[in-house]
Amino acid sequence: MKAKLSVLHLNSQHILIMHLSSCPPVCLCVCVCACVLNATDRLYFATLRVKPKNTANTHYFSTDEEFIYESFYADFGPLNQAMLYRYCCKLNKKLKSFTMSRKKLVHYTSHDQKKRANDAVLIGAYAVIYLKRSPEEAYRTLISGNNAGYLPFRDAGVGECTFNLTVLDCLQGIRKALQHGFFDFDSFNVEEYEHYEVRHYHQLTLTLFKMLHPGKILAFSSPHSRSKIENGYPLHAPEAYFAYFRQNDVTAVVRLNRKLYDGRRFEDAGFEHHDLFFLDGTTPSDLIVRRFLHVCESTDGAVALHCKAGLGRTGTLIGCYLMKHFRFTAAEAIAWIRICRPGSIIGPQQNFLEEKQHSFRRQQEAMSCLLSSMDDLSINTTLYKSYSLDESNCKEGGLTQGDKLRALKGKRPPRSASSSSRYYLVIICFLRVMVRHVTYE
Repeated sequence: MKAKLSVLHLNSQHILIMHLSSCPPVCLCVCVCACVLNATDRLYFATLRVKPKNTANTHYFSTDEEFIYESFYADFGPLNQAMLYRYCCKLNKKLKSFTMSRKKLVHYTSHDQKKRANDAVLIGAYAVIYLKRSPEEAYRTLISGNNAGYLPFRDAGVGECTFNLTVLDCLQGIRKALQHGFFDFDSFNVEEYEHYEVRHYHQLTLTLFKMLHPGKILAFSSPHSRSKIENGYPLHAPEAYFAYFRQNDVTAVVRLNRKLYDGRRFEDAGFEHHDLFFLDGTTPSDLIVRRFLHVCESTDGAVALHCKAGLGRTGTLIGCYLMKHFRFTAAEAIAWIRICRPGSIIGPQQNFLEEKQHSFRRQQEAMSCLLSSMDDLSINTTLYKSYSLDESNCKEGGLTQGDKLRALKGKRPPRSASSSSRYYLVIICFLRVMVRHVTYE
């Protein structure tokens, strides 16, 4: 059966309709954004029920089987930073290809709602990063005409979903990260990202975020008393991190989980070590948030932060930092952190960040008023130089959320770091922190 392609105009948007001869239309889909090259609109996004064939004027491509999200439970996206980078490279190559220079490019996806949402983030992010569209412009195009909405993303927890993360949230988080220089795909080291993301054959990978700028935050899973393989998952002693931390200007380590190693091993190696314990799967107190922010703002060099799996508690406090210093909304922070480190921020931690967003905004407004009334402000404080919030009054019985997430990751088969990005697991490169501030209590 031969396919016929026609393009109509509706509200200044291109509507792409696929007809089969002698049959009614089988799908209706909308272009995500028109990339104007040689005065010709070339880039489209389509939802199709059947795999189309290329024509003399149109090139179809799909990434549904190339970029695959590795879920923990019911979570399904968004796709990580390496996959976004590889998608952008793929699309740039197609747009610049001489043999395709006169063809329309149609990125098509299936009616699988999870794949469709992930693909919408990919092409929407391309529009934001390379076509300089605003997130709102890109999203309006994605939902224009008769195009159906997109399934919202959810957290990696086992319970009921209490927070919906939308495609628009993801595009806005990417735009905010781009504005603050948290990533630059012109200099992005995808091999390094994937090296620390994948579990190598010998299970020796250090699992952490890395940022390529002085004054950074690194996030990683908890060290243990000795290096070993437990249930297929690599565990590392503190000493395994020393060389990497020194190379990346880490001067302080913050532990959020119960003690699985002696913190003095970091201190004896010249690193500050702070304990800010709170229960796995819960939210931090205001005191813990203030103390964490003060560590970040007063420490020379980088701060390495971890909980058990380096996902829930770790991502939550990093979200607080993003909201305070870079004016991310809670949804933008959650979206960007998950793109960097899939599975981060779980259950009530999402709603906690929503609540903290408003208090940070009030603090920022008050601080702006204070600073505007002063010609010069120079404060050197040593408050909370070394922190220790004792875990002895808090009990974690049985397997914790971090234990379960790490066990799931341990069951995943090892994959080659040199193969397509569809084979990579989780754990990441992520945001850079550019300025140190002073926190007032």
